Amino acid sequence: MRRDFKEPARSRPDLVIGREEPFGAAREQLARGGSVLLHGPAGIGKSTVLRALASEYGTPATTVLRCSATESESHLPFLALADLLGLVLDKVSDALPPAQRTALESALTGRGESTLQRDGLALRLAVLSALRTLAAEGPVLIVADDLQWLDSASAELLGFAARRLGDTPVRMLCAVRTEGQEYDRFLRASPPDTLAVRLGALSRTQVSTLLDHRGYTGLPRSTVRDIHRTSGGNPLFALELGRALAENPTPPRPGEPLPVPTSLRALVLSRLEMLSDEARRTLLVASAGARPTLALLHAAGRENAEAETAQAAELGLLATEPEGPAVRFAHPLISAALYAEAPAQERRAAHAALSTAASDPIERARHLALATTGADPEAAARLAEAAALARDRGAPSAAASLGLLAARHTPADGDPGPDERRLQAAEDAIIAGEVDLARDIARDVLTRATAPADRVRAWMVVIESAGQALGDVDTVYPQALADAGSDPGLLALVHYQLAWRGLVVEGDFATGREEAAHAAQLAARAGDRRTELLALAFQGETETLMGHPDAPATIKRAMKEPQDPQVACHHNGAGSARFRWLVMSDQVPEARSTVTALLRRARQRGMVESEVHFVRMLAETELRSGHCGRALDLARESMRLARDSGIGEIPSAVLNSLAEASGGDADRALALAREALEQADQAGDQMYVSRALTALGHAQLVAQDAEGAVRSLRRVRELEHGLGITDPARGRWHGDLAEALVRIGEVDEARELVTGAREHALRLGRESVLAVLDRAEALVRAARGEHEAALAQLTQAQDRLAKLGYGLEEARAAFALASLRTRRAGPTSYDEAARLFRRCRALPWLRQVEAATAANPGEPNPPVAASEGLEGLASMERQVAALVMEGATNREIAARLFISVKTVEATLTRVYRKLGIRSRVDIVRLAAGRRTK
Repeated sequence: MRRDFKEPARSRPDLVIGREEPFGAAREQLARGGSVLLHGPAGIGKSTVLRALASEYGTPATTVLRCSATESESHLPFLALADLLGLVLDKVSDALPPAQRTALESALTGRGESTLQRDGLALRLAVLSALRTLAAEGPVLIVADDLQWLDSASAELLGFAARRLGDTPVRMLCAVRTEGQEYDRFLRASPPDTLAVRLGALSRTQVSTLLDHRGYTGLPRSTVRDIHRTSGGNPLFALELGRALAENPTPPRPGEPLPVPTSLRALVLSRLEMLSDEARRTLLVASAGARPTLALLHAAGRENAEAETAQAAELGLLATEPEGPAVRFAHPLISAALYAEAPAQERRAAHAALSTAASDPIERARHLALATTGADPEAAARLAEAAALARDRGAPSAAASLGLLAARHTPADGDPGPDERRLQAAEDAIIAGEVDLARDIARDVLTRATAPADRVRAWMVVIESAGQALGDVDTVYPQALADAGSDPGLLALVHYQLAWRGLVVEGDFATGREEAAHAAQLAARAGDRRTELLALAFQGETETLMGHPDAPATIKRAMKEPQDPQVACHHNGAGSARFRWLVMSDQVPEARSTVTALLRRARQRGMVESEVHFVRMLAETELRSGHCGRALDLARESMRLARDSGIGEIPSAVLNSLAEASGGDADRALALAREALEQADQAGDQMYVSRALTALGHAQLVAQDAEGAVRSLRRVRELEHGLGITDPARGRWHGDLAEALVRIGEVDEARELVTGAREHALRLGRESVLAVLDRAEALVRAARGEHEAALAQLTQAQDRLAKLGYGLEEARAAFALASLRTRRAGPTSYDEAARLFRRCRALPWLRQVEAATAANPGEPNPPVAASEGLEGLASMERQVAALVMEGATNREIAARLFISVKTVEATLTRVYRKLGIRSRVDIVRLAAGRRTK
């Protein structure tokens, strides 16, 4: 029996990876004094979670009893009981009646040949009495791992006691290996209040985090995707696959399976050996196919597929699908191990059969490539056609893999050549967010390419794959210009990238604008409409951020036909530029509609990088509208996508910080802003240094650190002056800086700041900025003793912000108004500010209202925040409830959250049950802080 439940310190963080919800549910159950049964398949992480919970809840328990059974010892009676009670027998024996003591001692020591048949009742009562005796001294925690291997005698005794403990302070924390939901019989052996917690598969993002934590870092996104698919999200299997990759000096080529380590093959190969040779060949064909069916197996020459797959299903190798034609392996690892074990010749034979049997042209081409060795022009052409088809279907990752296969089979003197096909694959990989793969392909091509067009395309991929860290590829630009020579089309590509460098590295909007305009002219001369549109979009967005008067006209040029389908939904395309102009022009509803459409199209085309940016932009519109809860959920989604793909992490961290400061937690907002600032500094990205400082200053203001906010936002002012930015709607930091300056007594500086920003806002017609500046100016007036004028200006600012639809800014004006009224004699109230912040789900601001109320003795207690009632809801339930609070209909909620109306209705039903309410009206009452009836 294993007695040591202590886990190495380095492993303990694993438990939080993808286990937050089940771990939290188990913690809550144990904290209430209840029992927990963890269940799930082998390798899913039950023991890790069990050890962590035992470590946390074992400390307050007076007595911790442990056992961990093994299969080889499961036939030995009373062994688990001895593990549980053997060390405490001396402590409890004197308290037991003689008959019970004798029976228990006999069972635990092996003397007297005690059996359940002979000493049944006495032994059962002895176990129950022993637990009650221990509980009399303080809480008892029973920790039992691998219940499925518990010897039957110990299991029966433990179940007997568990069902009769009642209010005795004895908790059970157990784990059992199950498939599906087969845990009922183990629940029957547990206390009546036991909570069954299933541990399921990890998501791809969680698998990526787990691999990074264990040191398997730097894996390409496509490889992580393959590990997740092959492991089925099982953490043990994923780590074993990651280890095999780390130990393999040659990574698998496109289309080849992952190396399956011997430790995992052993789990399934013993069952494979029980198959007939013909059945095994049939399963090999199924493992080579993407979506195998009986019809496909017949077409591939497997005449007895029904009988052979039935034999495999009886052995547990295939999952039974009584109503479907699919042939599905019980676990992806079985398919991977079968394929990895097969000789290369048999694999090629399986692919050759599928190359004619598959109905999908992409699949046929893939199988042909995997059945072919060496150069083959016909196979290469079919693969290139399949890659183009995958690209059109919105599957750029598949297109990249097919393109690399096409290049492998393309003769050296082919037209197009192998390097041209590799570069197309690299460009597809960029779109799919697989930047590591793209960069490796481009670097490989540059080692031998001599054609200027190939070399410049490769340089462009290298630059694109650098992301925000354009300073790291500074040496590339002169080489790319030299390779471009005097070709206007190639020069357009380079100058477009120089425009980005001017903005990101040099922090010079004017230079970026000039380079983009030059790139657009060169592309037009060369007839390269795609590059022309990208350059015009960049120029238009830069002019918007600068407050340049030509911005609308440039964006209009970028929107003209003919359009390139890919640029039209690209995050650097004209749609994105128009979105930025709409947001800065206070047309937030139209901006939301624009980015929602862009996001939908980007997802359809598999454009991962664009998806990351568009989710973030959608979060920005929700934040502007004062929908802080929805903004926070979207910001977190953007951050998860960014970290999963390694794309846009700095912008996503900035937006996430702003969303946390508005609707989440101020400390998290500070941490995210500092993280973004550090990364932007390291990348040399001056634009996002400014954006990160803006987020940091805002978070510091929310956290009541006015001096810190002033330091951060003064730096923003200096940076934006150097960048050539004059539009105050770009960062919207002026109101925050003015407020922070007033708080630290720098009233004159605050007044000068407001006056200067107002001049630019008036010139550009930035209504919401003007209203925020009015709020800031009112604070300046109040600090100078002009209370009546300040009250009037704050009231007007609140009304203007309400009409513009800026809910959070409206609430901040109401809060400032209430705070100002407290300085005068007579009663005042923060109710209006609390109501508005609650409507926005602006939790950090609500806490400020509560603190202000507590500091004012004459103020009645504010109503309970609606957020307190929402804490127990799941993420989707919180989002739906928050939108109901804002007055959205079910159809509007469905459109906002990209779900069906039926899903909204089902979610609301769960919300009603959890909150103990009956209707949407009760949710609205909760939002207003009133009791529901």
